[in-house]
Amino acid sequence: MFEQIVFYSFAAMLVFSASMVVSMRNPVHAALFLILAFFTSAALWLLLQAEFLAIVLVLVYVGAVMVLFLFVVMMLDINVTVIREGFARHLPVGIGVAIMMLLSMGLIVGSKQFQLVQPEDLNKFDPQFSNTQELGLALYTDYLYPFEIAGAILLVAIIAAISLTMRKPRTHKTPKPEKQVSVRSQDRVRIVKMESEK
Repeated sequence: MFEQIVFYSFAAMLVFSASMVVSMRNPVHAALFLILAFFTSAALWLLLQAEFLAIVLVLVYVGAVMVLFLFVVMMLDINVTVIREGFARHLPVGIGVAIMMLLSMGLIVGSKQFQLVQPEDLNKFDPQFSNTQELGLALYTDYLYPFEIAGAILLVAIIAAISLTMRKPRTHKTPKPEKQVSVRSQDRVRIVKMESEK
């Protein structure tokens, strides 16, 4: 009974934080709610006795990726009004992608492979059972090609982040130190002799 209460409380917190990620106007606040979603997901994985995944989620995503993401968001100086100008134009495509994702998640959750291990079967494992070893064996044997495809998608994301930072310089002009040092007074000031007026 207590485990169900903990599960539903963390699940409700996860749904709330995920909805706030997509609905917040400030990208920094959205990133902070995403960190909260990662923490609640890690708690749910602990309930499922997947300690390695929970620790990796907190250490890698919350400790490194999200901190880097916050720095990138703050450094890019994103103009939110410019981004929202094409929102209505891309809305049908976004709705289509959302429907496809919901259908794919429904097919995965409703499949027979998703329910191979029942919750009561989790207590039957030996105390020396290592879910880290089982996860490594599954990744590099049965799911090798999806693992490689995920790596390629992450590479594309890295290239996209680099292309965002290599945008055109801003319009305001900044003085160049090498030109300031090489300036001579006769190039800038012209002395004109004029007769004094009475």
